[in-house]
Order: sequence, then structure tokens, then C-alpha cells
Amino acid sequence: MLFIGDDWAEDHHDVELMDASGRRLARARLLEGMAGMTRLHAMIGQALGDDIDAEDAALVKIGIETDRGPWVRALVAAGYTVYAVNPLRAARCRERLAVSGAKSDAADAHMLADMVRTDSHQLRPMAGDSADAEAVKVVTRMHKTLIWERTRAVQRLRHALREYFPAALNAFEDLDAADTLELLAKAPDPASAARLSINQISAALKRARRRDVEAKATAIQAVLRGEHLGQSAVVAAAYAVSVRALVALLVTLNEQVKALKGQVEAHFGRYPDAEIILSQPGLGPVLGARVLAEFGDDHARYATAKARKNYAATSPITRASGKKKTVAARFVHNDRLVDALMTQAFASLRNSPGARAYYDRQRARGASYNAALRQPANRLVGILHGCLKTGTPDDEATAWSHHLIEAAA
Repeated sequence: MLFIGDDWAEDHHDVELMDASGRRLARARLLEGMAGMTRLHAMIGQALGDDIDAEDAALVKIGIETDRGPWVRALVAAGYTVYAVNPLRAARCRERLAVSGAKSDAADAHMLADMVRTDSHQLRPMAGDSADAEAVKVVTRMHKTLIWERTRAVQRLRHALREYFPAALNAFEDLDAADTLELLAKAPDPASAARLSINQISAALKRARRRDVEAKATAIQAVLRGEHLGQSAVVAAAYAVSVRALVALLVTLNEQVKALKGQVEAHFGRYPDAEIILSQPGLGPVLGARVLAEFGDDHARYATAKARKNYAATSPITRASGKKKTVAARFVHNDRLVDALMTQAFASLRNSPGARAYYDRQRARGASYNAALRQPANRLVGILHGCLKTGTPDDEATAWSHHLIEAAA
């Protein structure tokens, strides 16, 4: 058995090879890329013997604080057992080994090697997700990232308008809508906005496919031409320049979000288990793709439904000491996965009688909105686990029979 700690950086890796007794066999700083990977294989071959087969490769256990990138994929492809160590856990282990607070890249490599030597039974090996699932993960994460960036840009735009052009906030409902962005690009300051004609406003509303164009155009013009507090002309002109930049950014983000949505749907549509995932209440192509991307599709990764729920952070965590016992939500979690699962749970309340009855019962017990919504989310994760394990689509009567009977009673 060979244990390796890999403290990675953008352009190099500090590695240490250790045997089962904790004795250091080799230490080196390797360059990122083919040259570094070739040298690592040579170091492993020297430690285990030149003739390494697949069984020998599985005896090599590597700890590294990331689960992404070509380097990690190359380690997995070579057949080594790779543990993606949580940086928080690594920091706690570092404190255990060096209470003085001393830190170096070589020491971190030693710490990671010793961790996989002593605690590998407590660590989860990297999942062997398929290439299709990895592709879904790439496009869905970027799609969601751009949506978050758009939200940030809208908040910046709202803040800027509030400082010098509050009439715009009263005139336009959605700051990221196509008609709003078009009109703000044409008239980013109060003076130019007041000069907008009904025809100009109506044309923008028509291009955005709005209804009741005439009435809305009249209302917008009336607000823009009303009396409002503002800034001096020089300051308003400076704000207008910044608003034009934010408007251009939002236009681009809208275009790319729409383009990536098509890519998400295309990649997810080619995935073999897409129909099983979509059979769950509250999941469409985009949300289903996010759930698949964050869970992965390695069937050996989650031994039980409880393990999948724990990873999803929908199940509660118990802290018990002496006579004190508390049950609380998990706050250390995958933000993207929790966001997708809570959105699914909320959507399922409209089209799943069982989920609705389960949620209503939690609310009747006095649970808050978030706490009550986590309950159907947790159960939906368990149902998804069973469906994927058996290869069968979700069935409302089977999944929620007990809760439906109680609701009827």
C-alpha cells in the first residue's frame, strides 16, 4: 500500500510518498502538466516496482484538496484511489499535527499523505462519473453562474438608479427585461428619459412582446416626465455612463444565459437516465440537469438513500452531549445542489399531492417555511435514489402513499 499527499497549486504540485508505517519514501515538487504526471508515475513505479498492473494501481491512495482539473482526471484514469479532501478537514488535520501554526507546501503534502494513511476509511473516494454527466455538470454550472452574475448586475443597476434616477425604478418593473434595457440604453439619465416619445417607448415594448402596449407606454412616459429628486447634471452624466455599461453587460448576460439554457437541455436530453429524473415532481430539463450534475451518476457513490440525503444536506444533523440534544439543519453543503433541491421542493407543492400534504403537515406542527420545505426536499432525494437504483420512474401513489392516506383521513 502506498499513500501520497498532493498539495496542489496552479503551476506545480508538492507530493510526498509514504508507506503503511508512515515512513517517507520520496518527496518532490512536480510541474503541472505531462512532465509532472510522468515523473509522478515514475516515482510510484520506483516505490512499488516497475511492473504495476491495475490491482497495484488501486493500492495507491492519493489525497488532494480538489476534485477538478486535468491532473485529477489523469490520476483517476491511471487507476489510483483519489480522495478529494475537504479543505476544512485538511485544516483541522493540520492543526492536529502542527499546533505551532507552522505551514508549508511540503508539510501540507506530508499531512495529506498521513491523512489518507490513517483516515482513508473516513474519506470518500472520488466518484467515477461518466463523461455525459461531466458534460452536463460543466454547462449547468456555467448557466447557473451566469444567472447569479445577472442578479448581481441587476442589483448594481438598481443601486445606481436609486442614487440619481429613482423615476426609472418606478417606471420599469423588471430591470433585466429587454424593453427596460433598450430604453435605459437610449435614455440613461432623467433629462433624456423625459424626452422619450410614446412611439419610442411603444416600439421597445412591442419588440419585447409586451401586452397592452399603448397603456403601458403612456404610464411609463408619465412617470419619466414627473417631478423627482435627482442629482446635478454633471453627477447624473457620470452615473449615466456607468448605467450604460451595466445595461450592455446585462444584454450580453441575457443572450448567454439563453444560449447556455439550450446547451443544458441538449446535453441533459442525451443522458440515459433523463426520463427517470424528469419523472420526479418539480423537475424540468434545466432543474433536472442541475440535480444530475451535482449528484453525479456514479451508482457506487451513495451506498444508501441516507448517504445521498446527507450529501444533499437536506437531512438534519444531531448534536447530543449529556442531557442536551439538538437537531438542526446542515449548513455545510453544496450551495448549487441545495438551491436546486429546494427549488424542486417548492415546485413539487403544485403538482404532487403527496409532497403538498407532507409540507402542510410540517407547517401545521409549527415548522417555519424553510424547515417545512426541507422535509419534502429530503424525501424527494430518497425517492430519486430509489428510482435511480431500480431504474424505474417515479410513481406518486407508491412514493407518497402513507402521506396521502393520512391527508385523506
